[in-house]
Amino acid sequence: MSKTERLLARLEAIADSLKGRDSALALLGLGSAGTERHRLDEYSDLDFFVVVREGTKAGYLQSLDWMEAVAPVAWAFQNTRDGHKLLFADGIFCEYAVFEPAEMADAHHPGGKLIWQRPEFDPGLCTPRHLPTIPAPSSREWLVGEALSNLYVGLCRFLRGEKWTASLFVQNYAVGRVADLIVADAAGSTPGRDPYNIDRRFEVRYPEAEAILAACILGYDRTPESARAILAFLETRETINPAIRDEILRLIRLAAEV
Repeated sequence: MSKTERLLARLEAIADSLKGRDSALALLGLGSAGTERHRLDEYSDLDFFVVVREGTKAGYLQSLDWMEAVAPVAWAFQNTRDGHKLLFADGIFCEYAVFEPAEMADAHHPGGKLIWQRPEFDPGLCTPRHLPTIPAPSSREWLVGEALSNLYVGLCRFLRGEKWTASLFVQNYAVGRVADLIVADAAGSTPGRDPYNIDRRFEVRYPEAEAILAACILGYDRTPESARAILAFLETRETINPAIRDEILRLIRLAAEV
């Protein structure tokens, strides 16, 4: 059995476990375990919501017996007030939340697929009320200006010996603006954007970005080189103010000597 087949079989087994509990009402698959099955592969995990009767949620959070009835559990911890992250002994990873019907109106999710439900359960409760929205694109002036300021601040912190925060400013915040510019310059929109995280499936949507990102994200000790690559990328997109460009280049030279 392939990993994808095992994942889907495990999801059905979880549904079977819930069927045997009168307090369970429905199982909602999310992401690649829900309506995006085309994304399911050997590296996927199982994301889902369990809907239970009023007053029974605490029992599902305090005890994992309903999951242990499916397969041996190797590790789990409660990562939110509503659910757990869990690893079965055979390597299948799950992230789930448990809700009572009245809570579903406030549950944030992009929509899913009902894997199982009791006849009396109202499927309308699984219609998301808080759909995530992709932010409107920022102006190019803002994207470039923000990236340049991130480089400046990050390099100053690197020179101060604060290498972690320096790497965040250069290889995270500034790279985020690089990604925004790649999206802005793409010919038309590409499908499959995660509404919560721009970095999900980014290289699949923009194959040309991989080489750019590889040059811009070089690691903890290589922030100056990353900054140089990001500045070079920005100069291919826009005319950069010479004063800030020269100052960033000066800091890069100093940081390279540290």
